[in-house]
Amino acid sequence: MSLGTTMSSQPVSVSSGNPDMESIARRQRIQDIFFHRVTQGFSLLVLIALLGIIVSLFINAWPTFQKFGFEFIWRVEWDIINEEFGAAIAIVGTLASASIALLIAVPLAFGIALFLTETCPVWLRRPLGTAVELLAAVPSIIYGMFGLFVFAPLFADYFQMPVQQMLGGMPLVGFLFGGSTNGFGILAAGIVLAFMVLPFIAAVMRDVFEIVPPILRESAYGLGCTTWEVVRRVVLPYTQKGVIGGIMLGLGRALGETMAVTFVIGNANRMPTSLFSPGTSIASTLANEFGEAADFHLSTLFALGFLLFVITFIVLSAAKIMLLRAEKAKGL
Repeated sequence: MSLGTTMSSQPVSVSSGNPDMESIARRQRIQDIFFHRVTQGFSLLVLIALLGIIVSLFINAWPTFQKFGFEFIWRVEWDIINEEFGAAIAIVGTLASASIALLIAVPLAFGIALFLTETCPVWLRRPLGTAVELLAAVPSIIYGMFGLFVFAPLFADYFQMPVQQMLGGMPLVGFLFGGSTNGFGILAAGIVLAFMVLPFIAAVMRDVFEIVPPILRESAYGLGCTTWEVVRRVVLPYTQKGVIGGIMLGLGRALGETMAVTFVIGNANRMPTSLFSPGTSIASTLANEFGEAADFHLSTLFALGFLLFVITFIVLSAAKIMLLRAEKAKGL
């Protein structure tokens, strides 16, 4: 009987509450609320900084947009003396060099990542992975100096001149290889950009390939799949988001790169007519002219910066929409 009384009295003491336990629970709730608000503030800080950048760019670029309107996007004039400006040449140079960089870097990065995660010997995996990460840490000015003093002379002597002699007179494609063969131009800038974005894309792809559960790979190999079939049917579907994210990271780096492009693109304010033609990009135009710009010229450079932000936003949004549609098609 006394045991039953003791057993029945225990829930009463617990339900009545322990002051120490209540204070601990209250303290934990306060800590959770504080932690939530602090992390929320960090996130909002990033958003506020982004909005501040957009607003400041637009305010400073407003005189240019007010004078030229949407025509500023496809105007090709760039006359500082008469204050006649257009963004078409810089936009074409930016998109062309970034596209060339991705066409070269993405297949190479894909092959590097697959080799490191699927077929590379264990003793070689760490040194190669470290080398890729070190390439990603090289400053852009070093790539620019390499492009100017090492790559451009070799590119002119051993690629531009032979290719122009061989393909320059061919119909349909000959115009792509016209122009001067001095080692500079849109193609040279795209190749140097490919050197830069390659380690970023390869490192991201390698990391996402490594998160594939080993049991999925082992099951596929157990069913008799080849390495390529495992990659195509298991690895790529599982890591689709990460792969596209790595490519978009490289594209964002290529679109906004400044010094490496400035060294080798030629910095000519005229529309490129071939892959060897000199041109300019939005970032290189800003780097070359921002220090000496004033008044309306300065407003025009802010307008170029705003357009670069818009282009990057559109490209990343398109990639996100593509991912959502792919997931919807799979029924996810």
